[in-house]
Amino acid sequence: MTSTAKHPSYDQLKDLPAYAEQPVPIAFEDNNGHLNVRHYLGIGSEGLDESLVDLGIPVDWPIKAGHACFAAEHHVTYLRELRTGDRMSVRVRLLGRSERAAHALVYILDDTHQQLSAVFEEIFLHIDLSDRRTAPWPADVAAAIDARVTEHEGLPFEAVTSGSMALR
Repeated sequence: MTSTAKHPSYDQLKDLPAYAEQPVPIAFEDNNGHLNVRHYLGIGSEGLDESLVDLGIPVDWPIKAGHACFAAEHHVTYLRELRTGDRMSVRVRLLGRSERAAHALVYILDDTHQQLSAVFEEIFLHIDLSDRRTAPWPADVAAAIDARVTEHEGLPFEAVTSGSMALR
């Protein structure tokens, strides 16, 4: 839900499972001396992908099962810069699922300075690679996503979204 509430704090997020833990490499630095904008999406996507593995969506899902997840929409909010050498990690909150899509908030944390650096919101789709079209989630994956959504609904902070996207 969209609101005037603030994004969760580092302390509220830090105990969620961490994904894509790494230092900001010098190759990701831009002329301003911080993490280039294009890498936030890549790091967040890597973390989101890692978070889906235990829901039955392994990295090799396209090869082994002929299924994939494709991003449909993103909204990124940059809150604080990450600089070369800063330790960063990703936390994920699943918000919901429809027959063929899911909605997530992805938090990129600056573990060096213990602050939230960026939030990206994503709608992603289940794709059957045999025809490269959206398809209903497999039953086991749908149940696992639903269970995670229910778990995340109990988190002690509001899911602050952009208001620019929703499941259909």
